[in-house]
Amino acid sequence: MAEAIQKKLKAELEKYTQMQKDVSKSMSARQKLETQLTENNIVKEELDLLGSTNIVYKLIGPVLVKQELDEAKATVAKRLEYINGEIQRYETLLKEMEKKSEQHREVLSSLQQEFQKAQGLAVGKV
Repeated sequence: MAEAIQKKLKAELEKYTQMQKDVSKSMSARQKLETQLTENNIVKEELDLLGSTNIVYKLIGPVLVKQELDEAKATVAKRLEYINGEIQRYETLLKEMEKKSEQHREVLSSLQQEFQKAQGLAVGKV
């Protein structure tokens, strides 16, 4: 009986470990998005400081290409909108993962208790 519980415990522990890795990857991706959000907000502020007489260039590969100021502002606004949406998506995903992780912890805890009881019974029989 203890062996069956031990196998369940091991399988659940592997699931929990994988869940923690997934949480870590998602948090890392969210941090990258936060960095991109900050950078794009800085770009937006800089573009807002420019007047219509200023020239804006866009880097395409190794070449700088002239771009209209309004077009540049629109591009940055769309990028900010996209990044904010992705951050919201990751926050939702992380909340769901936390719930699942908590459930795995509870299952692990109960399996550990069962395993300890089973070992105690096995020791008592020997």
